[in-house]
Amino acid sequence: MTMMHTLTPLADAAADVDDVARLVTADGERIADADLDPWIADVGVDTLRGLYRDMVLVRRIDTEGVALQRQGQLGLWAPCNGQEAVQIGTARALRADDFAFPSYREIGVQYARGARPADYVVAWRGEEHSTYDPYVINTAVPQIIIGAQTLHAVGYAMGIQRDGTDQAAAAYFGDGATSQGDVNEAMIFASSFGAPMVFVCSNNQWAISEPVTVQAKFPIAGRAPGFGIPSMRVDGNDVLACLAAMRWALDHARSGRGPAFIEAVTYRMGPHTTSDDPTRYRDKDELERWRRRDPIARVEALLCARDGFDDAFAAEVAADADALAAEVRAACLGAPSRAPLTILDNVYAEPHSGLDAQRASFGAYLDSFADAAVEGEGR
Repeated sequence: MTMMHTLTPLADAAADVDDVARLVTADGERIADADLDPWIADVGVDTLRGLYRDMVLVRRIDTEGVALQRQGQLGLWAPCNGQEAVQIGTARALRADDFAFPSYREIGVQYARGARPADYVVAWRGEEHSTYDPYVINTAVPQIIIGAQTLHAVGYAMGIQRDGTDQAAAAYFGDGATSQGDVNEAMIFASSFGAPMVFVCSNNQWAISEPVTVQAKFPIAGRAPGFGIPSMRVDGNDVLACLAAMRWALDHARSGRGPAFIEAVTYRMGPHTTSDDPTRYRDKDELERWRRRDPIARVEALLCARDGFDDAFAAEVAADADALAAEVRAACLGAPSRAPLTILDNVYAEPHSGLDAQRASFGAYLDSFADAAVEGEGR
């Protein structure tokens, strides 16, 4: 199901949204797509309402995360505003026993996989290396190293092959990560070994301060067939298209036909992280064009057209979002500060002599502050 028209050169990253597969327009109109329609034949109003609720709650978590960082409660935050559709649409297509490998921006994937309120903030607060057991929600710890999770995912997928099950692995990464060697090496291994693997590229138009047109002169989905991997390029602000594409990709992977690749064309509405100032490299007109393509607003419009949206439902979702945000905030502010030496706990599964040496060295360094304080009192 490679979209052959992906060979059209990219001229303007901000305007390049027509050359994608979609099921719901920016105005909320449901349109037909021969490739995608069969994969969402079961989706009715109730499912749409669930997807809408998911995206609203994820955006609320994101808003709270930004606020907590600005208030000095978190060291950093990587916003996902504008990317809720690709995260929720693809993650809701996964089975509970599949394994997801997110980057640092996939708040929606963590949410869909069952993360708790504390899981979104405690690590960014610097209190834990990881706030959840990956094997409880079948989701790896969010990866900070750009693209490294793709190699981890392929390794896991090759393990699935050896176990003889029909699970799949999914790796999430951005357009900038496709320039990393890790992503390309992962695609080679996945293709060569026919691993049950789905690559999900969230093309949000900007790799920190460089536009996607610097990363790729042609759409990114066009690269995958060069590795022998079928690909699809979809509207990443269309949650139905993302759900359908992921169902196709997972079916392909489970059936023994090897990996599949999805490029979801979306937009990062906020900064790369809270340490970034996007006004230095993006213009307001570009931002406003994408604001009119909001993924949540289009589902609301679709639901209104199907009599699936009213004031009571909106109020219920808003209340749920506020309650979740309050739990996230409470988890952040209530997180206990651990002793400094515990930073070396749970680094390795087994005792390690090198770690013992580091613990002794760090302990001596910490003790030096106490010695200095005693000396100061004696003067």
